[in-house]
Amino acid sequence: MDTKIITIDTYKPATNDVGYPPRNGANSVQNPVSQPILGANDTTLGRHLARRLVQIGVTDVFSVPGDFNLTLLDHLVDEPALNLIGCCNELNAGYAADGYARNCGVGACVVTFTVGGLSILNAIAGAYSENLPIICIVGGPNSNDFGTNRILHHTIGLPDFTQELRCFQPVTCHQAIVNNLEDAHERIDAAISTCLIESKPVYISISCNLPGIPHPSFINEPVPFYLTPKSSNQMSLEIAAEATAEFLNKAVKPVMVGGPKLRVAKASDAFVELADACGYSIAVMPSAKGVVPEHHPHFIGTYWGAVSTSFCAEIVESSDAYLFVGPIFNDYSSVGYSLLLKKEKAIIVQPDRVVIGNGLTLGCIRMNDFLKALAKRLKHNTTAYGNYRRTYVSDGHPRQWDSWFNCQKLKLMGKKYEFQMQYGSIGWSVGATLGYAQADPHKRVIACIGDGSFQVTAQDVSTMLRCGQKSIIFLINNGGYTIEVEIHDGPYNVIKNWNYTGLIDAIHNGEGKCWTAKVHCEEELIEAIEMATGNKKDSLCFIEVIVHKDDTSKELLEWGSRVSAANSRPPNHD
Repeated sequence: MDTKIITIDTYKPATNDVGYPPRNGANSVQNPVSQPILGANDTTLGRHLARRLVQIGVTDVFSVPGDFNLTLLDHLVDEPALNLIGCCNELNAGYAADGYARNCGVGACVVTFTVGGLSILNAIAGAYSENLPIICIVGGPNSNDFGTNRILHHTIGLPDFTQELRCFQPVTCHQAIVNNLEDAHERIDAAISTCLIESKPVYISISCNLPGIPHPSFINEPVPFYLTPKSSNQMSLEIAAEATAEFLNKAVKPVMVGGPKLRVAKASDAFVELADACGYSIAVMPSAKGVVPEHHPHFIGTYWGAVSTSFCAEIVESSDAYLFVGPIFNDYSSVGYSLLLKKEKAIIVQPDRVVIGNGLTLGCIRMNDFLKALAKRLKHNTTAYGNYRRTYVSDGHPRQWDSWFNCQKLKLMGKKYEFQMQYGSIGWSVGATLGYAQADPHKRVIACIGDGSFQVTAQDVSTMLRCGQKSIIFLINNGGYTIEVEIHDGPYNVIKNWNYTGLIDAIHNGEGKCWTAKVHCEEELIEAIEMATGNKKDSLCFIEVIVHKDDTSKELLEWGSRVSAANSRPPNHD
């Protein structure tokens, strides 16, 4: 499990929300890149797919070549508005598409049949759990081989081509097998549409002999991609807004808490508008850090139960009404199911429904619509924030180091922050940093990565260098899986120490701009940061921070003990 800290502003494409009509009244997402006049050879499946990716806002596709996808890759390379980025392995290509989608709104990756597909599967599962729209494209078998009972390479040796498909079904919201040109256009567009509507990954398999073949459905100037905007049921919306306003207006010290599904609903702005209107204290759940601006005058920190930032839990849990917007309550975010919250005091707002206390539940309500309707009905109430200001005292002590918990205490001041809390896949942050930085090369990404995590996916630092990225990576070298140690210690949590700066120097190999440093104390760290942000600001900077294996925050110790207790509960006896 690892963390990536993003210090760049959210990328906002000129076409507004990805896949939806611009707010100026036009009905389609137009390709922002001027299109050349196309000939007959451009009416192919491969060029159609490439143009569709550009239309929905994808300009970078992460890939690993294999014999079943090579022809398709040729067509992606030929699309002038697409940049094909070769990754060191499929897992990192998937993580890169994850990071790209977090920044740009949608991501895409291309791998080969089965050996590539099963390698990328873990990254796609993580994206599914985090509600990220990723188009995972696989180069599939020749269309003539379907139904022939033949055994192909890159398979487990059985004449069954559905193994990969069956593996992807639980972790994607739509699957398309394209082995016939007659319905290829329809299948591709249906998959892309579902990906954007559901904000989940989709799987598209394209037979290796089809990308270069023209077909009348792949017209030179394809119909612009269009999604019908979602709308709320007006009766449900009015009832929910009125009932919630009545509930909250009776409270003495209500609070608002933002959750990670604010991103899925594209409702961060509406959340802030509601906070401005009502005057409540606002906090975020740990996986929503950066989704809500921390420079908001009523921001009080991260609500994470017993390991919340200072004085935040006291304000939230002592409130007589809390409005949770887009929350995910799991064992990690609830600190082993130990949150001191009462359901009868809570309003839970999800992207498509509202739950009021122990009673009313209403669906078919868009989060954006609900928050805007509620803003017109709530009375201004700053009591909870006043209580926070009276009780808050900064501890003034330097932080001990672990990525998940101390990074929650960073003051972002309008910047963005990402970590994979729901899925928690070790190694995620290297590939995700690659993808996030590629989505907006004019901004700089800062990543804090544990040594154990880095050993899983270190190779794609080379791809960062090849792409000319200028991220700053802090490698926390504390000798193992510290977060696992605090849940349950054992010899398996100790890893072989690497010369991490030496490894990066070897990967650099004199090609591209790269600077490394190894620091042992605060003074050396300050000097390294000054160099990374000064003379080496145009380089990828890798700073190895040597810390003691037990140099952990009190929040990690508390969290680990509670998660351990939750994991070790004995079986129920009925």
